[in-house]
Amino acid sequence: MDAFFASVELLRYPQLKGLPLVIGGGRRREDDALLATHAGLPLAEIPLADFPRLRDYAGRGVITTATYAARQFGIGSAMGLMKAAKLCPDAILLPVDFDEIRRCSRAFKAVIREIAPLMEDRGIDEVYIDFTAVPGGQREGGRVLARLIQRGILDATGLSCSIGVAPNKLLAKMASEFQKPGGISIIHESDLQRLIWPLPCRKINGIGPKTDEKLQALGIHTVGELAAQPCQALIERFGPSHGAWLHETAWGRDDSPVVTHSEPVSMSRETTFERDLHAVRDKAELGAILTRLCQQVAADLSAKGYVGRTIGIKLRYDDFQSVTRELTVEQYSADAREIRRLAGRCLKRVDLTRRLRLLGVRVGHLARANELASAGAVGQAGLAGEPKAGDSLSLF
Repeated sequence: MDAFFASVELLRYPQLKGLPLVIGGGRRREDDALLATHAGLPLAEIPLADFPRLRDYAGRGVITTATYAARQFGIGSAMGLMKAAKLCPDAILLPVDFDEIRRCSRAFKAVIREIAPLMEDRGIDEVYIDFTAVPGGQREGGRVLARLIQRGILDATGLSCSIGVAPNKLLAKMASEFQKPGGISIIHESDLQRLIWPLPCRKINGIGPKTDEKLQALGIHTVGELAAQPCQALIERFGPSHGAWLHETAWGRDDSPVVTHSEPVSMSRETTFERDLHAVRDKAELGAILTRLCQQVAADLSAKGYVGRTIGIKLRYDDFQSVTRELTVEQYSADAREIRRLAGRCLKRVDLTRRLRLLGVRVGHLARANELASAGAVGQAGLAGEPKAGDSLSLF
């Protein structure tokens, strides 16, 4: 989907089309204040001058997405909002409306499943489709089907998407980025050297900053330069598995199937604080945040019918160093109080003398609650319980 989070907001506020718009920050009070000020007025008629601007933001939130008008200023996803404010102070800033995002996500995926049922869900705004057996799917190399999908999504949601068509998932993912927004790009195996090899290695899905840094240190900057490396040389540098994978991907090879169903490995929630917090001086605030995160994870588990028995925490200190700790118990649970208790035990195993900028809670080792309930293996199964009056809310 094209600038999905921002595009959803443009459906509500069409007067913002063509303007630099940034979505992020994690707080809804500015949006709530805007709606309260103009209660009774159609959203499309709210004056532009009344929308919150990026220059007025103070905090450490990050950008979820930005319109293409904002990206022209060098603004991009995961960039700090304060940094973005220096690049485009007049950009409009709105928070994420998760309820509407989820509704639009379900709607566009429903359109796709009606046309091409073999669909792999890759998150809120992205899917893979296997249309090998779809009637007429091969017409014009897949372009006819791609147009059909685009029209169906536009009619159902008012949103646009970009589609990459290729022999495998690796190349299709890369092709989907070629002609954003609203584009259709088709790659054949014969196009590898012309279209793929000139690209930076980071364009390959799976090559992150650390691997790219190592490649650049070896003088490897493009996919073509990576493809020119002997497989054995990459194995020696990056290990048997990763080195072989780098060689295969540089040559556009990927035999991974479209997976229509998969079980989650874990569920987690985390938050970056508006200011650094200290475990002693800000104990009450940190305790409340930890409780809220545990409640959110418990609610996620219960909503999807899972329980878990590995509880973990993640901390990021003010110097950006991150640490994790986890604890595995015998009994499965999706109970907020139990998750909170075990998360507190994990916190006792980390250094809490330093200031913190992020806290996260994770539940892993998941299982279906209904499959375990009959066996009596679930403790407090599926109850995303609120802390009771007598429960301890101390940090530990």
